[in-house]
Amino acid sequence: MRPHVMLSVAVSIDGYIDDASPDRLLLSNAADFDRVDALRADSDAILIGAETLRRDNPRLLVNSMDRRLHRVAAGKPDYPVRVIVTAGGDLDPELRLWHCGGERLVYTTDSGAARLGDRLDGLAKVVSLGAAIDFGALLDDLGQRGMARLMVEGGGSIHTGFLSAGLADEIWMAVAPVVVGDPAAPRFLGPALFPGGPQHRMQLADVGRVGDIALLRYLPKEDSDVG
Repeated sequence: MRPHVMLSVAVSIDGYIDDASPDRLLLSNAADFDRVDALRADSDAILIGAETLRRDNPRLLVNSMDRRLHRVAAGKPDYPVRVIVTAGGDLDPELRLWHCGGERLVYTTDSGAARLGDRLDGLAKVVSLGAAIDFGALLDDLGQRGMARLMVEGGGSIHTGFLSAGLADEIWMAVAPVVVGDPAAPRFLGPALFPGGPQHRMQLADVGRVGDIALLRYLPKEDSDVG
């Protein structure tokens, strides 16, 4: 079975996930970062795209020791599997993600795998999905590896790919009280043909507050009741 897919994103009021500067724009506050850490701890795998990996150089770890111990007590590894998606295979083996935490998977294309060659030997398992990135095939492979819950942390093209293919089961969106207003900055979603188009209303499952951040949980595959 394919894993349950959760998209996790922090956005500005005007829908941006970052600004256009070289430094990462921190939209979340400390409490929200801790909330994301808890979501990671409940996941079997965490996925990002190569562009996010290159731009932010994240580690994608579960930072709380208590949460890691709870995972181990439940028979799981300390950390979820970290998953990178790259069509072209442009990955730097010196980035932090390859040198900390547990298992790492790279999903790419035939041409991307050829470009990678042996650069990630001993650092990650490289899986080719064929001529193009197929998110359905990716989920099939993760399911065969026993992954039941997948947390997708971006970036925009990755979120767009999962949502437009009808593969997202839920969206956790943290809305920060800032406005970016720069057309050169990355957004949560890009243009695509989404299931149902603008006539499809997702179900709003939860609304919360984390300090000055609004927290929204949507179920993309379910229709909301608008009376």
